[in-house]
Amino acid sequence: MARLRPAQFDEHLTLVEHLDELRTRIIVSVAVLVLASALCFWQNSVLLDIANDPLPGDRVPITFGVAEPFMTTVTLSLYAGLLLAMPVILYQLYAYVLPAFAPHERRVVLPFLLMVPLLFIAGVVFAYFVVLPAAVSFLLNFNSDEFNIQVRAREYYSFFALTLVSIGVLFQIPVGVLAVTRLGIITPEALARNRRYAVLAIAVVAMLLPGTDPVTMLISMVPLLLLFELSLVLARAFGRPREPEAESEAEPAGGRA
Repeated sequence: MARLRPAQFDEHLTLVEHLDELRTRIIVSVAVLVLASALCFWQNSVLLDIANDPLPGDRVPITFGVAEPFMTTVTLSLYAGLLLAMPVILYQLYAYVLPAFAPHERRVVLPFLLMVPLLFIAGVVFAYFVVLPAAVSFLLNFNSDEFNIQVRAREYYSFFALTLVSIGVLFQIPVGVLAVTRLGIITPEALARNRRYAVLAIAVVAMLLPGTDPVTMLISMVPLLLLFELSLVLARAFGRPREPEAESEAEPAGGRA
């Protein structure tokens, strides 16, 4: 029987039950993705206006071939559907791995997991209103006197969607830092001492973003560095591992058969 309720830490499931739960959660995630993509395709004119807005002036992406306008619209709808469905997909992932944590670990992990969709949305908003306009303006004006620059729809929308998703994922830095410190994997002091390696890692990641140029890289690095520094402050305040409380404070006798 398909199950969607998260299993308890001390609940023993067979391999078949684990696979059945995984299958059900994948089906739910795919169904939500399909519905979100269908909604985006239904409102594709609004979606295209939103995607085209970062383009400077009155530029309109061009297409080649008979089927490309339709296929490009479908692809963009899938990208947008993924963005809309991401909170549900993240919840399904969280609910599936939650039983692996003991009760005291759940109390540690749960607040961080609740931050995931909020930080993802913040990253997408920052990418749309700050990173994309600067990146598009720089790239389209680079050596513009030497080239007849046109914007191909399929490539631009892939760049548009991948930039939003990538920066949304990179905004999860506080979750990662708080999680590893709260679980006792590393201390905030050790992270602070190795700050230069974190700066180097952030620079490399920013450089690997889609369509990276020096301007985009620097703009993307600023909030990532600020998020890392904020993560250190939060880790010092809330990231100390708590001693596992005596499970159920001596479980009542006869409470379990």
